Amino acid sequence: MKGETPLLHNTATIVQEIVRLKQERQAVILAHSYQLPEVQEVADFVGDSLGLAREAQKTSAQVIVFAGVHFMAETAAILNPEKTVLLPDLEAGCSLADSIRPEDVLRWKEACPEGLVVAYVNTAAEIKALADVCVTSANAVQVVASLPPDRPIFFVPDMFLGAHVAQVTGRELDLFPGECHVHVGIREEHLKAMVEEHPGAEFLIHPECSCGSSCLFLKPDAKLLSTEGMVRYAKASESREFVVATEVGILHRLKKEAPDKTFIPVKAEAVCEYMKKITLEKIYRSLQEMRYVIQVPQEVAEKARRSILAMLAVPAGA
Repeated sequence: MKGETPLLHNTATIVQEIVRLKQERQAVILAHSYQLPEVQEVADFVGDSLGLAREAQKTSAQVIVFAGVHFMAETAAILNPEKTVLLPDLEAGCSLADSIRPEDVLRWKEACPEGLVVAYVNTAAEIKALADVCVTSANAVQVVASLPPDRPIFFVPDMFLGAHVAQVTGRELDLFPGECHVHVGIREEHLKAMVEEHPGAEFLIHPECSCGSSCLFLKPDAKLLSTEGMVRYAKASESREFVVATEVGILHRLKKEAPDKTFIPVKAEAVCEYMKKITLEKIYRSLQEMRYVIQVPQEVAEKARRSILAMLAVPAGA
């Protein structure tokens, strides 16, 4: 098509062009730990949702290219209304974020006007705008533990993370029945098989996994950790072998951060097709053509910003 950026098929050439365009556009590339290995390698910062939000908040770059999914780019845009936030593929969505609608939250707020809404960062801006505070898997326990004990809490949208938070904090939470299609597919039978195959390994389990409660019985010493918590723990641990239950993109980062250790996925097919939509070619095109710009309506952004800043004010745990 006339005027369209030409395709580049050589990886080294694409990387060179991305580096050139980053400088030309005064841009920074932020990538989630579930991204393709080559995307992680070209990024300026790789991390979990909380780390990416904090990096977006403090960057001096004029353009932020988000190698992640839509809600992450929205969060960056909300925190940086004066900057340009690009998402290389608009189809990079999130099944968990799509599971809840504003009316679901409004219905609960009407029934519990004195209640507090805690929204996982894996939500659209419209949900964040209705929340009192946002959380990530790295600081959800700390945030919920800090809330007034006499207020009802609606935790949205991930029911497995919410159940984990309720168990650790001892708080009674109303849970929205949402789930990540990747993590819900990591089940008890996968965990059981790996316990039998790798009895000496340490187990790192993301709290979004449906097998989380099974850990109490099958592997009592398993560590329920956010992706960033997994990286920190694996680097510091004296163990040499780890079984990892989350999206398999994290394995590249784990191997890079702890190259002398072995990391085995609980389920090799635990792949998020939305995360994998971002490619080097799409990042190149995004920078070359300044596409696709993510914008959040001002009224929604102002309300959502309050709940996001409340999240960023709480230190991360695991």
